[in-house]
Amino acid sequence: MRLRLVAKNTNWDFFGKTKMSLAVSAILLIVSLISFLMQGLNFGIDFRGGTTIRTQSAQTVDVAAYRSALGQLNLGDVTISEVYDPSFQDDQNVAMIRIQAQDGEESVSADIIQNALAALQGEAPDIAFVSVESVGPKVSGELVQTAALAVILAIVAVLIYIWLRFEWQFALGAVAALVHDVLLTIGVFSVVQIKFDLAIIAALLTIVGYSLNDTVVVFDRVRENLRKYKKKVLQDVLNLSINETLSRTLMTSVTTLLALIALFVLGGDVIRGFVFAMIWGVLVGTYSSVFVASVMLLRLGVKRDWSKPNAEAGTQVPQ
Repeated sequence: MRLRLVAKNTNWDFFGKTKMSLAVSAILLIVSLISFLMQGLNFGIDFRGGTTIRTQSAQTVDVAAYRSALGQLNLGDVTISEVYDPSFQDDQNVAMIRIQAQDGEESVSADIIQNALAALQGEAPDIAFVSVESVGPKVSGELVQTAALAVILAIVAVLIYIWLRFEWQFALGAVAALVHDVLLTIGVFSVVQIKFDLAIIAALLTIVGYSLNDTVVVFDRVRENLRKYKKKVLQDVLNLSINETLSRTLMTSVTTLLALIALFVLGGDVIRGFVFAMIWGVLVGTYSSVFVASVMLLRLGVKRDWSKPNAEAGTQVPQ
């Protein structure tokens, strides 16, 4: 017996309470905007500037011990990750430590680096800093602009792709869902003040792709059903299409969430922010493909008979 998350033949009305779903999205977007304007984002080292230190020791890297030792120095945002490379010798254990720039300084001062070295030598006496590199605020500001541009260009590319594959109404519906997902993801990071760095930008771009995939599956079935049921009103066609793809949509989302939740629980602090963004993105992406993209398409309407000059003659498709 096959596992089914939903019944085989569902007939749920997804447009019976469109005002409620739009109101929920509007409230969440307003809360996100207010939070962003009042407290902004908790930018990580990538966007605030700081210093990257590469350490080497004959002893095995203990990330928790390193973090505890540096935590006593009150350096602010510090990330620690072990570096693996097949070319390393057995006694070559390497870690990457990133310390945020201190207030009023371009980079971490030499005194702070010496204090950090002394603190880590309490855990690994032979530890050495083999390289120290700093990123100033100017470079960090450029990274913010580049990251924002990457997200915007991805959305514009989606708009063009959907426009060419379907029609402009489908394109606007898909882009509305993507913008909705991106803004809510940025908003939740502002509300809970989780560190926002380049890994989160990668998560945003991944969310754009995931949400688009869900939306295109629904829209593709809508297009098929528009040709198949030529006299059925658009709302009924949309409802039918969503119900037909619902099992696939939920199965994809649930299996993705199972993997992400495992990573969130067991993956450690280094990737926790990225995984949290992905979990949130899968949830809002699944929601938006039904309750944002499809509702937008319903509001815009679809011209189904291009042989007629009236754009509202939407009950037939060309034979």
